[in-house]
Amino acid sequence: MTEYKTKMKKAADGTEVKVLAETYDQGKPEVKDLGRWRQKLSTREEKLRYLKTAERYWYSNDWYGSEKRKNPA
Repeated sequence: MTEYKTKMKKAADGTEVKVLAETYDQGKPEVKDLGRWRQKLSTREEKLRYLKTAERYWYSNDWYGSEKRKNPA
């Protein structure tokens, strides 16, 4: 079993309690081309199609996001 880092914190009633500290491994992504979608697509039409697909929440005519209700009140 992995030992987790813990910290001592004050609870609401003033007693000291043990809580978990950071449980993640620090690091950076190793892929250099991560997020470089503009360079991967060659034509303007491919870029627009990618954006419309990726952002279909905004471009679709029948979206039901937080700004538009599925059933009007």
